[in-house]
Amino acid sequence: MDKKEKINIDDEQVKASSESAAEKEKESEKAENQDNTATEEAEEKQDTEAEENAADTDKENEEKDPLAEALKEIEILKDKYLRSVAEFDNYRKRTLKEKTELILNGSEKAVQAFLPIIDDMERAIENAEKTDDIEVIREGMKLIHQKTNKTMESLGVKEIKTEDADFDTDYHEAVAMVPGMGDDKKGKVLDCVQKGYTLNDKVIRHAKVAVGQ
Repeated sequence: MDKKEKINIDDEQVKASSESAAEKEKESEKAENQDNTATEEAEEKQDTEAEENAADTDKENEEKDPLAEALKEIEILKDKYLRSVAEFDNYRKRTLKEKTELILNGSEKAVQAFLPIIDDMERAIENAEKTDDIEVIREGMKLIHQKTNKTMESLGVKEIKTEDADFDTDYHEAVAMVPGMGDDKKGKVLDCVQKGYTLNDKVIRHAKVAVGQ
């Protein structure tokens, strides 16, 4: 082998060695970059987990905070109280309005029931002016009276019975005491001076009576 060929071989070996070194350096840099990326991802993941853990811890602390829980409960109770007050105020106003209307128009039913009777009385008066027959007038008055009693009963008004009744201060008012009527008449209603009435079993006017003594 001459000197020229030896130099070429040495150059090729040097070149090959340089290329091998360069490839190793690239692989080393690639591995280092991968390690750095993995490290950064691991650190980022750790930071994210740390933040999430911190948030969860803060949330748990907030949920377990007695003062926060008490304030929350106070707000709920306050809302319920305000709603109840508003509902009661609406109920009070509605009840007051209904009561006022009842006082003003409570007699509406009774007035409507007696309007036909007033019509009958007006017709009876007109007919009485056209006839001199007393029996016709008397018969008309009786019919109106019967109709009036039926109307009163439909409204819950009943006459207090006094005939052969024992004197009862719950229903009767004695306006006269009649002595010498015998023992069988003692404490008995002898005569009714003014009729009494009840409205739905409540006395609205006592019967004025004479009582045996």
